Amino acid sequence: MSVRDKLHTGELYVSSNPELLREQAEYLERLYDFNHTRPSETERRRALLEELLAECGEDSYIEPPFHGNWGGRHLHLGKGVYVNFNLTVVDDTHIYIGDYAKLGPNVVLATAGHPLCPELRERGYQFNAPIRIGRGCWLGSGVIVTPGVTIGGESVIGAGSVVTRDIPAGCLAVGTPCRVLRPLDERDRQFYFRDREIDGGVWD
Repeated sequence: MSVRDKLHTGELYVSSNPELLREQAEYLERLYDFNHTRPSETERRRALLEELLAECGEDSYIEPPFHGNWGGRHLHLGKGVYVNFNLTVVDDTHIYIGDYAKLGPNVVLATAGHPLCPELRERGYQFNAPIRIGRGCWLGSGVIVTPGVTIGGESVIGAGSVVTRDIPAGCLAVGTPCRVLRPLDERDRQFYFRDREIDGGVWD
């Protein structure tokens, strides 16, 4: 098995492998171009995202600056995804973000981990585990998602949370480590913020 294959199998490998570093450098050059576009260059930004990412669904968008260990090469966006400023993806393996998900500023999605054994870390070993974020999720500002985590569809992760384990669909989860606070329910279809009621007109 090649070292390139080990990016996606969860096995230990040495991340400073020259073959990997050469490939990474090519994607990082393209990411530099994306991050240095002007705000008016919307078509160019879209074209660069389609070139950079594994998948970029219709009407999906990432606000620069965007930081990616592999330049977003292993990032899959469904349709209608919006990502605010300063997303960091440690995309050494695949990250899947479902349709209509929203990510606040300064979110970190990290697929890479290192062994607890210090001798192995000294030798440069790491492993990767994919991240999956379901359809319609909202991750608040500063959320960190660690390797191997799945967040179920339509769940909301509160700002500043550190998600170290799977979160089921349809719930509000917060904290460090992130835990389910409650399921999303009918009240959430009546009130959008504290005691502010949803105007029926928004459903038209």
